[in-house]
Amino acid sequence: MHLRHATLVAMLAAAFGAHNALAQTCAATGPSLTYPVTKKTDQTDNYHGTTVADPYRWLEDANSAETKSWVDAQNKVTQAYLAQIPQREAIRQRLTQLWNYERYSVPEKEGGRYFYTRNDGLQNQSVLYTQKSLGDTPRVLLDPNTLAADGTVALAGAEVSPDGKLLAYSIAASGSDWNEIKVRDIETGKDLDDHIKWVKFSRTAWTKDGKGFFYSRYDEPKEATKLADVNYFQKLYFHRIGTSQSADTLVYDRPDQKEWGFGGQATDDGRYLVITTTKGTAPKYRVSYKDLSKPDSKVVDLIDNFDAGYEFIDNIGSVFYFSTDRNAPRKRIVAIDVSKPAESNWKEIVAESSDTLVGADIVNKQLVLEYLKDARSVVRVVDLKGKAVREIALPGIGSVGGLQGKKDDTETFFSFTGYTTPTTIYRLNLKDGKSSVFRQPKVAFNPADYETRQQFYTSRDGTKVPMFIVSKKGLKLDGSNPTYLYGYGGFNISLTPAFSPANLAWMEMGGVYVVANLRGGGEYGEAWHQAGTKLQKQNVFDDFIGAAEWLVSNKVTSPQKLAIGGGSNGGLLVGAAMTQRPDLFGAALPAVGVMDMLRFHKFTIGWAWTSDYGSSENPDEFNALVKYSPLHNLKPGTCYPATMVTTADHDDRVVPAHSFKYAAAAQAAQAGGAPILIRIETKAGHGAGKPTTKQIEEVADRWGFLSRELKMGDAPKAVGGSN
Repeated sequence: MHLRHATLVAMLAAAFGAHNALAQTCAATGPSLTYPVTKKTDQTDNYHGTTVADPYRWLEDANSAETKSWVDAQNKVTQAYLAQIPQREAIRQRLTQLWNYERYSVPEKEGGRYFYTRNDGLQNQSVLYTQKSLGDTPRVLLDPNTLAADGTVALAGAEVSPDGKLLAYSIAASGSDWNEIKVRDIETGKDLDDHIKWVKFSRTAWTKDGKGFFYSRYDEPKEATKLADVNYFQKLYFHRIGTSQSADTLVYDRPDQKEWGFGGQATDDGRYLVITTTKGTAPKYRVSYKDLSKPDSKVVDLIDNFDAGYEFIDNIGSVFYFSTDRNAPRKRIVAIDVSKPAESNWKEIVAESSDTLVGADIVNKQLVLEYLKDARSVVRVVDLKGKAVREIALPGIGSVGGLQGKKDDTETFFSFTGYTTPTTIYRLNLKDGKSSVFRQPKVAFNPADYETRQQFYTSRDGTKVPMFIVSKKGLKLDGSNPTYLYGYGGFNISLTPAFSPANLAWMEMGGVYVVANLRGGGEYGEAWHQAGTKLQKQNVFDDFIGAAEWLVSNKVTSPQKLAIGGGSNGGLLVGAAMTQRPDLFGAALPAVGVMDMLRFHKFTIGWAWTSDYGSSENPDEFNALVKYSPLHNLKPGTCYPATMVTTADHDDRVVPAHSFKYAAAAQAAQAGGAPILIRIETKAGHGAGKPTTKQIEEVADRWGFLSRELKMGDAPKAVGGSN
């Protein structure tokens, strides 16, 4: 089972001048807080003849005593500020109430058993269960809450052997991307001696006989700098159960290609190992395979260039099924016979449609396909020749997950969620296409009190962009509504409707929640993604700013009542938007953001993002990056909106130095009285596996901060809600 990546420059330069002029009209009263003194140095770098200052470079050393002292001092200022907000405790209490509901993952079947995770509501980590039949009493197979008293060790992945006897599971500590793999006997619940380390960005693929599995790892890093050092030269290994990691067999590597990564996937029939080779985060892959029926078989390259995306679905004998955007930006399904692999022999099974294909599997000897139609899920079933069988009825506007299984299965399960629909698990009979509720949570709110609508607006260059607007029913369009605008816009990632107790609490407080489906994402296929990358990245910020302008001009909100938020690439989005249009927002919440666009590639896996961002080492890309890099576009003497930067000490995806340097520079640049704070979480990482307690605390701080800065009132009744 799996528990589940020359004209513009001129326009932008002109935009900076105009928008910063607007910003100067605010009252330059000076900061209302006394911030810790942040030392400046004379550090500069020369990029293609342009000198760029980096006075806070010293904050990149997270292990230095000086940086740790700075972190402590900043956290004291932030916590003192948050402690004075009267609404914060009431918000925290309501969040705790809303979070306290049962949550289930989609069941998956392997070796005659079912496996799923469940959280009883406030458990820090979800617990893995197994049962021999759906009517059988579930049994706890693995409880991550027992691995650390504070809940900071998470289950990062789990894979059951085909015979259902062994579980290979990955654990991650304090939110780090570094994983360790252990093996558990499913019948006894006891761990074997097998222990695999230095795993990152890997799946676990069992052989058909259950005697071992394939996995990907890096060389052992230096302990002191393992959270910052760059990650190169991933290798694919085979581990035989009962042996030490030092005896593992190297299956595939490319010592001549430091940036290549390898993912192994064993076919259900046990015949092949399919190896997908990636280069950075670009959705363009090489595909190779190894015939596991022949012990000494070599790895054969099937698709030997990075010309498009290829996601392996399944095989029938020597015929491999892939979803691909090769000659189809919104993807299609093709069948490739590995005995005659030339592209001229490929067979198109499902043609590209006007909707975006985002998921596919072969179940009940049929292709079960998930599409996005304007960022909402649609599920269709076709036969193996591509002939339509039926469309699966869904309960509304939302997102599905799951829909996996084996060729001979006649049932599958899927999840359905929407902005006001808690994730519900359905059982789908593929013989007749009928689905029934399998697990439905009960949450302490009335979904009938809320509404979701989709609005299309026009971005700066005329592109139509959709956004979802979610609020209590009967929203008054008088410009007075506190509004939280969220976005991402990158790496081919789609933002689709999903339930969140955090966002529900925001709406109970009278807030409007808005999600913009920006270019750079995957909502409309690879062309939509590419339109928000490298030299076209400014399109993403224009789309986000366009959403904000629509909300203001249509009186959903006003600038002083409008907050923006996003994490990771979305943190970059928020940083760029607030530096380009400080006049447009009342508050900003950039989380674990990529803020230094000139040096991101020098840490951990940052080099992999150059496929979306470009690199400062390329002159043309440097000229684009330096014009929007949040760190480098903070202008001293500008009135910036109230800002709370959030990051974590164990974030080895986007190292916290990005947020450290940005917060220091923003505090120095702020001319107005709005606070510029940074909240630095301990024993946490980029976000995955964060304990429930830490999630609730962080959201309470975020909404508390906005309740004060957007002047939402002091009454705790704002977070009452119905039960």
